[in-house]
Amino acid sequence: MSKYPRPCYTDRSSTQTLRQGLEEYYAVNARITDPRSLQLEFAKILLAHDVSHVIYGCDTNMYDELKILPLTWWTSNYKFRDHLRTLKDPSISPAIKVMYDDLVKEHGVIWLYTSIFFVLPQLLPELISMWRKSRQRERFVPFLDFEPMLDLSLSEIRQEFDLLPFIQ
Repeated sequence: MSKYPRPCYTDRSSTQTLRQGLEEYYAVNARITDPRSLQLEFAKILLAHDVSHVIYGCDTNMYDELKILPLTWWTSNYKFRDHLRTLKDPSISPAIKVMYDDLVKEHGVIWLYTSIFFVLPQLLPELISMWRKSRQRERFVPFLDFEPMLDLSLSEIRQEFDLLPFIQ
């Protein structure tokens, strides 16, 4: 149990707007690199990842970090193939390194891989359940083009894209 209260954006019925949730995300995660201070094209993938944390109600603990990527692939218009292209794109791939470096800087490389090793078995049943729930999706969350949703409530976004089954 954390000594800090859970952020409001992680509440599945949060009425915050996406913009408010994102502000709260940066306030409670001051240690991470804020992409709004970086070059736009470089920062776009980082910002979209951070927006995903807010939309999906995920914290920055290892469990949620390991959960958010497949959840994004299965419920947004950013698929696994897009992720592979991003990793190969020399203008964008350094952004992924920024996220990795933030984790290593905070905890260390041994902690990072040890926690993945211990958390992944706990997460596996939820990943299987999420995969099954996401198979027949008709609407996908816009990953990189989230700006039109900034002033919508998280509750509206989660209902519109049928995300509530994925948020505890």
